[in-house]
Amino acid sequence: MAGPAPTGDALADYLRGQATEFLRALRLHRETGSGANGSESSVDAARALRRSARRISASLHTFQSLLDTDWSEGMRPELAWVSGTLAMEHAYTSRLERLLAALHRLSGTDPTGVTRANSAGARVPTQLRAPVPTKLRAAGPTQLRARVRTQLRARAPTQLRAPVPTKLRARAPTQLRARVPTKLRAVVPLGRHGWAMGVPPARAQPRAWGGTPRRRAAKPPTSAPERGNLTVGAAKAGALLDRQLTLARTRAHSTALQAMGSSRFHAIADKVAVLASEVPLTKTATTTDLRPLALAAHDRLSDAVTALPLITAGHPYNATALMHGLSPDTVPHPQDAPWHQVRLLLRLHRYAREVVQNQPDGPVDLRLLSAGQALNQHRDASEAAAAAAQAARTPRIAPATAYALGVLHADQRHEVEAARFAFQQCWQKETLNTS
Repeated sequence: MAGPAPTGDALADYLRGQATEFLRALRLHRETGSGANGSESSVDAARALRRSARRISASLHTFQSLLDTDWSEGMRPELAWVSGTLAMEHAYTSRLERLLAALHRLSGTDPTGVTRANSAGARVPTQLRAPVPTKLRAAGPTQLRARVRTQLRARAPTQLRAPVPTKLRARAPTQLRARVPTKLRAVVPLGRHGWAMGVPPARAQPRAWGGTPRRRAAKPPTSAPERGNLTVGAAKAGALLDRQLTLARTRAHSTALQAMGSSRFHAIADKVAVLASEVPLTKTATTTDLRPLALAAHDRLSDAVTALPLITAGHPYNATALMHGLSPDTVPHPQDAPWHQVRLLLRLHRYAREVVQNQPDGPVDLRLLSAGQALNQHRDASEAAAAAAQAARTPRIAPATAYALGVLHADQRHEVEAARFAFQQCWQKETLNTS
């Protein structure tokens, strides 16, 4: 049996609750501090501020016909400004972590910069290392090399020591040059000791004890040139991204501090304080059903999703997100705008459901939650790819660095495709269950 229809009173209760959460988070944010190295409580307080500001702004947008028009039109952009300003620092931090983790994964190195193939050998326990004799510890590097050389000579069999002919010992380098034919001297210049420059002497093939030529051990296959170039450029690419995004995060932090202390923010806080006690509803709001307005938000979301290329997104590895590649144009990727719009409309739909159900902290539909997470991943990957492309446009960077940034950009665009595929799966599942 269905309960009574939610009216403007439910909207007023929801707005008062979110305004109270905003003021509580603001007080906690001021108490815990907002420095660059703030505590985890300060980060949680900023997140709670953004959360309540988004919900108030979304409710003013969806149920605008039940509220005072001038007040809601003036309040919505201010709350969006607060939420966007506080979110920039966190966005740059998470973007840098995402890009560095992708670089380490693609180049085969761990966050410390050690190649994974050699990291096991570099971590040999101290007990397994060969002890150095006490006499050699006291000796210097030159004496150490001389002693090692003498010990190796003494331990080698006498038969293996190559005797030098007496005639060659007495000859000078000038006499050794006479052994080179005259025709070759005119063509190939001779080196310091009579050998032709650039032509090393032929080495005798090593033989086993029985006199049979011994085969040389096959060299292990080297890594692909692409992985080598990526490993070389990944370190410089990571340093470049770290420098650019850290600078952007510092500027965003300074902007947030200035915004929190500005008269504009204090005016918003005063309006939210008034909203916590009095909601400017219209005269007919208390008798108006909220469900048609919430259904209109759902219809706008459905229309936006219908315009998306879900059939193409349903095929994994379709490479649609890589069509444009690295472009010198700094305009955002044209394919991403409709997906970003769907993400915002999905958020409006979720918040409208909270108002209608009168359960701000109640259980969330898992399908909507999964779809929202997929769109968040889409947004993060798209912005990370744009940051990699922006770093690749830096003038006078090394070719290996540009190559690593290009591979990183392609990897993040593949993540964009994966997020689209995940959203398509969630949305199709929701459509089948509701039809």
